[in-house]
Amino acid sequence: FRGRMALDLRLSQVRTGVAWEEVSIMDEKNIPIRTYQVCNVMEPSQSNWLRTDWIPRSGAQRIYVEIKFTLRDCNSLPGVTGTCKETFNLYYYESNNDREHYIRESNFLKIDTVAADESFTQVDIGDRIMKLNTEVRNVKVTTRKGFYLAFQDVGACIALISVRVFYKTCPLSIRNLATFPDTNTGADTSSLVEVRGSCVNQSEEREEPKMYCGADGEWLVPIGGCVCNPGYEEKGGACQALLTSADISKCCTETQPKTPNKPPSAPQQLISEVNETSVVLEWSAPLRLGGRTDIRYKAGSLGDVLFSPQQSGLGATRVCVSELQAHTRYTFTIGARNGVSQGHTARARESVSVTLTTNQAAPSPVTSIQASDVTRHDVSLAWQQPDRANGVILEYEVKYYEKNQKERSYRIMKTASRSADITGLNPLTVYVFHVRARTAAGYGEFSAPFEFSTNSDPLPLIGNAANSTLLLLSISGGVVLLLISTTVFIISHRRGQYSKAKQDLEEEKHLNPGVRIYVDPFTYEDPDQAVHEFAKEIDASNIHIEKVIGIGEFGEVCSGCLRLQGKREIYVAIKSLKAGYTDKQRRDFLSEASIMGQFDHPNIIRLEGVVTRCKPVMIITEYMENGSLNTFLRKHDGQFTVIQLVGMLRGIVSGMKYLSDMSYVHRDLAARNILVNSNLVCKVSDFGLSRVLEDESEAAYTTQIPIRWTAPEAIAYRKFTPASDTWSYGVVMWEVMSYGERPYWDMSNQDVIKAIDEGYRLPPPMDCPVCLHQLMLDCWQRDRIHRPSFTQILNILDKLIRNPTTTLRRTGGERPVPTLLEPVGGPEFVSVWSVEYWLQAIGMDMYRDTLTAAGYTSPDSLLTLTQQDMASIGIVTPSHQDQILASVQQVLLSHMQQIEEQMQDSMVPV
Repeated sequence: FRGRMALDLRLSQVRTGVAWEEVSIMDEKNIPIRTYQVCNVMEPSQSNWLRTDWIPRSGAQRIYVEIKFTLRDCNSLPGVTGTCKETFNLYYYESNNDREHYIRESNFLKIDTVAADESFTQVDIGDRIMKLNTEVRNVKVTTRKGFYLAFQDVGACIALISVRVFYKTCPLSIRNLATFPDTNTGADTSSLVEVRGSCVNQSEEREEPKMYCGADGEWLVPIGGCVCNPGYEEKGGACQALLTSADISKCCTETQPKTPNKPPSAPQQLISEVNETSVVLEWSAPLRLGGRTDIRYKAGSLGDVLFSPQQSGLGATRVCVSELQAHTRYTFTIGARNGVSQGHTARARESVSVTLTTNQAAPSPVTSIQASDVTRHDVSLAWQQPDRANGVILEYEVKYYEKNQKERSYRIMKTASRSADITGLNPLTVYVFHVRARTAAGYGEFSAPFEFSTNSDPLPLIGNAANSTLLLLSISGGVVLLLISTTVFIISHRRGQYSKAKQDLEEEKHLNPGVRIYVDPFTYEDPDQAVHEFAKEIDASNIHIEKVIGIGEFGEVCSGCLRLQGKREIYVAIKSLKAGYTDKQRRDFLSEASIMGQFDHPNIIRLEGVVTRCKPVMIITEYMENGSLNTFLRKHDGQFTVIQLVGMLRGIVSGMKYLSDMSYVHRDLAARNILVNSNLVCKVSDFGLSRVLEDESEAAYTTQIPIRWTAPEAIAYRKFTPASDTWSYGVVMWEVMSYGERPYWDMSNQDVIKAIDEGYRLPPPMDCPVCLHQLMLDCWQRDRIHRPSFTQILNILDKLIRNPTTTLRRTGGERPVPTLLEPVGGPEFVSVWSVEYWLQAIGMDMYRDTLTAAGYTSPDSLLTLTQQDMASIGIVTPSHQDQILASVQQVLLSHMQQIEEQMQDSMVPV
């Protein structure tokens, strides 16, 4: 293991229990080995322990245990009836000394239950086939000087072949002329250990040198560094003198002037990396520097191209070249110069060249858009072909929107010609148009905005008075139809049901023109085209990385500053793509930026831009000071009021409503994917799971999906909808109200799936208001069409926030004291006018505070209760609404009959 320190544990050190035996066997190469075996499979309730000697911790904070073992298949053992097991348990116990000869079994802490991937049978024994299993487990050990390991057999037929205990370190390293010592990794699997480096000899700090030791034993992202002192130059990670002591002595005694230095030789090892119509050139320093350190480089090429950061005076050995023609052959030269180089052009012996051909690329932006035949509702557009088509133009795409709406709501039209007739516009309205072209390489960038206004001339009535009358009748008929449809919509809305028809209606509105809809970046043939359409390219020189704050799926996550010309400096988070990435990893990494770049909402993480034209590839987002919501809540357990927690939930659902309105399904909504800034504003982040779930195979899918947060239909059928996001939001509510507790605690994923299928739901967290837990239960309805939409959840939370003293005061732990009254007509009917006891009798007492806060405190007030009223105050489950209304009707009918009977009894016959 490179960069790791390991400790081999001899099995001869292991202390045996009653049933374990030390046995010599032959391995697959017929070499004798010593093992510990146990095979008491015929007797029930086995608990056989095997313990190691004391193992010193040696400064490790997390240790790894590698176990090699063989295990017998229980089905191959005759006469075993349920007593045989195929697992064993691994435990540990921390101690400051090795004198604890007897340790109670109850004092050991469990690491894990270990199962075999391969088990052997009687046939394997005959054929001398050893099916060896290797399992690695890890555990944090930070409280004592050492520890013991223990193995518990619970009725298996097993042989321990070897046990190896080790821990990981980041090895001694020199980066940026700073030395970083051997460093043990952190206690947690995701922790980073910050290490300060010390400058090598004959150097001094330029910026404080720091590196971070990752949990896998690898160093991450060097920050800062040192520079060599005057008279010394960097070579091989050290500072070496430019002149020897003999040279210095000779120089001091000579009276004649020194021979001038020479120009440098040509740069070495020029390599290129082509990316469509841009190229990155990298080279090594000249073999001979000419006795000077002021080396500068100049890049040269024929044609109008753009060099970044500049063409000449380069101090670094790297330059990016862009704005090249597609499918074109180019020759680039890199020249080296110093203070004694003559002229302005590098001589041939001072330069090196490379010849390459650019790739296929998308066309350049369209120019020269013109409008004609403008009416109240229509316009004809025409434009010129892009200056650089870079191939055959397959089609054009026209994007247009009302100027006062900006790009929040736009329409798209496609055409194969260089013109388009746009219809259905509003009169006297300024519109903005953008046009782009597409080739086989994908879409080019949109053109600059082109604006024009529709006119106000009314269309004349054509024909005689009869035609005019017919037109008026048609308009009147349309108004009547509009009123009828509006009335039908209002009536259906009053029912307050989360019906399938309503969800389909809400989803259908996103398909209508004029509403901005999320665009899947994976529909683009060229992923770079998608990211450049939705994200702004940032020059890497404008980014200053300060420190590493975490490790992401694709690389390190850092914090730093973004300095853009004409704007104030802002603090940002920087995700970088680690070296050695594949094309698919780059595509998946940038897809998150293509998704984020389409969103603009105060409760969605904001994308600042991307770096794709130089390495490393980076995604730049706003910096959230308080990190992820689940970690933040755990650090501040019990420190917030209910109103503050509901405010956080309100921000999350506001962001989710925005995403849902754009027809985007998050699929991984959880507190760990919510970020919190210094003002406690919560923002939805992490948009990378959607594509993973669609790309991965069925086997990988079951390991990727976040079971504890995912709706049942999404687990079983991959049916992801806004309703499945609603289920996840209910779990987020539970996480917030429990201050970051793990949903379903230590239950396994399979146990969670089974429990939910059997109707189990998470109980209310401590001090959670009843109305909030009821909203969670509504989000966890088995039938997705019965779950509330994010719009409805937002309205409910707004009502709770406006009236917190009555709606949020009672917690789930409080219950009304029952009154001993006899029911009439069955258990769901009450013979007295008691709203409180009536709710308790029908099993709806969770709505007592909700109804009381809304003014339903007497039976008379229930006469006006409708489904719409219940939905508006927070009773949104259709089955609960039906049960309450049916019970109200039965109670009212029962009391009317009693009153009628009393009136008849009191009547005096005439």
